[in-house]
Amino acid sequence: MLDLKKRSLLKLAALSAVAAATLMGCGKKEEAAPAAAPAPTAAAPAKPEPLKVAFVYIGPIGDGGYTFSHDNGRKAMEKEYGDRVVSTFVEKVPESADAERVIRDLVAQGNKLIFGTTFGYMETMVKVAKDFPDVKFEHATGYKTADNLRTYDSRTYEGAYLAGVVAGQMSKTGELGVVGSVPIPEVIRNINSFALGAQSVNPKIKTRVVWVNDWFNPPKETEAATALINGGADVLFQNTDSSAVLQTAEKMGKRAVGWDSDMSAYGPKAHLASSVIIPGPYYTKAVGDALGGSWKGNGNDWWGVKEGAIDIVSISADVPEATKKRLDEVKAGLKDGSFAIWKGPIMDNTGKELVASGKVADDDFLRGLKSYVKGIEGKVPGN
Repeated sequence: MLDLKKRSLLKLAALSAVAAATLMGCGKKEEAAPAAAPAPTAAAPAKPEPLKVAFVYIGPIGDGGYTFSHDNGRKAMEKEYGDRVVSTFVEKVPESADAERVIRDLVAQGNKLIFGTTFGYMETMVKVAKDFPDVKFEHATGYKTADNLRTYDSRTYEGAYLAGVVAGQMSKTGELGVVGSVPIPEVIRNINSFALGAQSVNPKIKTRVVWVNDWFNPPKETEAATALINGGADVLFQNTDSSAVLQTAEKMGKRAVGWDSDMSAYGPKAHLASSVIIPGPYYTKAVGDALGGSWKGNGNDWWGVKEGAIDIVSISADVPEATKKRLDEVKAGLKDGSFAIWKGPIMDNTGKELVASGKVADDDFLRGLKSYVKGIEGKVPGN
């Protein structure tokens, strides 16, 4: 009896153990499988920082001439590259110690490419470039270079020659007047080329020059233009940066040629044409060089009609069609190399030979001009 009872209890315990095991097994099967860990996503490549580019201007961007054109070139470059570049400018920076302070400040702001747009910044840019070898510098109209400094220029004398063709044709008195800025070879070259252009259509024409010894000084430019008109000039040309010469011609009932940018709006009745510089193509190329890693120092680019950096625009309706055709012929010749402005014989105004008959002056000669050609009265200051 006792054994039977013990066997019953053992059997009951065994059945309970099996039931418990079965219940545990069923519970395992019903548990949700753990969620798989998400695959790691690749990090998006970091966007390159934009190239910071700075421009230093001698005059105000609203001068209507030289600085206005350079700032338009900056804008054209910025439009081309979008958010790959950030550009800034400082205007009205004199050719003095202020230039060094401004350029050093632009370096401190993180600019890696800096353009200085006037001849008088040359020594300053050489000095600062030496102190910051990781910054690229470009100097307009200069001639000193370094591993991180190169120069660029526009063949403004080509535009001056084209302006001379128009002025020589349109003058009634045979006397032209020029308001000159600073007597450096660049400006002397432009004045001479203007006179050569005028003489190409009227060999007897005479040209007088009044120097103001400043790039942008509207009161002085006005005074000089007035003196030239009072002295008999009926068509004016300038190598200064404001529109004051054209405006003076408008007020005094004479004619004039705009310089560096289209100045037709400043004196519609006086305006014959405007000889313009177009810096945009060069600035776009230079910044592209820096972005692409191909920028090199110790270079010099001198662009003209051929490269689309110089033109004559807004030619007055009363300029004869034959003269307009001549302008087109000269431009075509400058583009394909079949025409040379400085081809001899060319004499200075003392009778000395500058360029021998049949010879074409090279760039070294043009960069060193210090005297007037035949047909221009007086002497270059300092010579």
